[in-house]
Amino acid sequence: MNRRGTTFMNSKSDNPQHHSFAYVIFSFRRWWRSSVVNTVDQADVIKRRREEGDLSARYLFMLTMSAGIAILGLLLSSPAVVIGAMLLSPLMGPIIGLGFSLAIGDFPWMRRCMKALAVGTVLSVAFCALVVLFSPLQTVTAEIAARTRPNLFDLLVALFSALAGAYAMIRGREGTVVGVAIATALMPPLAVVGFGLATFNWTVFTGALMLYVTNLMTIAFTAAVMARLYGFRTSLSERQTQLQVFVIVVTFVALALPLGYSLRQIAWEANVSRQAKSAVMDNFGSRARLSEMDIKFDATPIDVSATVLTPELMPEAEAISRRELHRLLNNRPLNFTLTQYQVGTSATAAEQAQLSAAREKAEADASQRADELAARLALIAGVPDSEVIVDRERRRALVRAAELDGAGLAVYRALEQRIAATEPDWRVELLPPAKALPNVALNEEGEPSDEGAKALNLIAWAAGRIDAPVIIDGPEEARKKVEQLLLARHVAVRDGKNAKGDVQARWATPDE
Repeated sequence: MNRRGTTFMNSKSDNPQHHSFAYVIFSFRRWWRSSVVNTVDQADVIKRRREEGDLSARYLFMLTMSAGIAILGLLLSSPAVVIGAMLLSPLMGPIIGLGFSLAIGDFPWMRRCMKALAVGTVLSVAFCALVVLFSPLQTVTAEIAARTRPNLFDLLVALFSALAGAYAMIRGREGTVVGVAIATALMPPLAVVGFGLATFNWTVFTGALMLYVTNLMTIAFTAAVMARLYGFRTSLSERQTQLQVFVIVVTFVALALPLGYSLRQIAWEANVSRQAKSAVMDNFGSRARLSEMDIKFDATPIDVSATVLTPELMPEAEAISRRELHRLLNNRPLNFTLTQYQVGTSATAAEQAQLSAAREKAEADASQRADELAARLALIAGVPDSEVIVDRERRRALVRAAELDGAGLAVYRALEQRIAATEPDWRVELLPPAKALPNVALNEEGEPSDEGAKALNLIAWAAGRIDAPVIIDGPEEARKKVEQLLLARHVAVRDGKNAKGDVQARWATPDE
């Protein structure tokens, strides 16, 4: 009795923190089970997840439309259009279902989710490739290039999206916003895979595919971990054999390989980036400041540029830094550019120089963006780049379009709107040929119908681009009404001589 008491007291006195820590862990687990896990209706959650993860006609249609919108947004380099694609994407259902099926060991459910993902992926890639094949725009835009390789930020987007998605599913708070978060990490890379396939750009294809698979597995694994934390457990029925469990584990490991490779690559790049900054700054004194450093690991050769603000210029710094960077990159081909700005010793002088460098970079980026805009306008208008007029100061771009077979004024206006949507800060004008103007339909009250209103808008747009008077023919009362509406849109109109039939619009000839 005494011996037991002595032993207990010695054990307690030997490591009092151990017992305190164990008590905290035990208390937390007890609280988690009673206040969190027991409040989740697991049967209801599993039921709803099964319904949303199956392969269906609605799933395939919405996924195809989402992929189509995403690839158009990427081709136009329009983030707003890409976000619109995410609103339609139904990828959340089968991916979260895959995570839950892994957590509870439900092999048939996991197989259905993987089938839905596989079929949806192939269909989306094929549809995006088809859109790109028939598109006049097949250049690698900034939005496409940004999704050709996984990096740490892409992985964090997928991780946080999965945490939000799994939590919302478990707590019964799922909605469109959660689906958009999941689609953010998956739909754009999937569309870029289709672009790479259509253009036979295997660098883009493989990079985007790796990003898609990495994000997909990150979301699925995170969902599985969240499900386990909330008490969802493996429960084998009589039909589920140990062989099925083995298959699940093997599948889990096999699918984790791309994620493991990506994590290894991300860790290597992060480490090289950190060491590269030190390698450059070791050539300068403590008063020098690294203003900017950019490493493009996906370029061939690898492109590294750095900008340093220093009180004293170091002529040998670039050569020494290049040798050290070459070693850090395992002797891979390297292009290195070091820009030095000599500044005063005060902090204010360094900050002013840093602002000047940032302004120069912003101006260079704006110039490059203007050149890209001119190239896209020339491609759509069917003219050489030299025919595009670009005013960088006023942010205005203008081009006179060539004659396109079978294209009416509505087609030219739609082309202009597509380009303008990608450059909201610019005034983009596509000058069309003087194609036939549409008739203006009026309703019984003498007001423009829906089609009539569209016709008026098209006439006003065309008149503003071509800068020519418009003649209105038709019954006098209806003609006067249309003329008033066009005058309100600052269109130069003239009375026509034909007072019969519907209200018609046409371009004035030199004699008229």
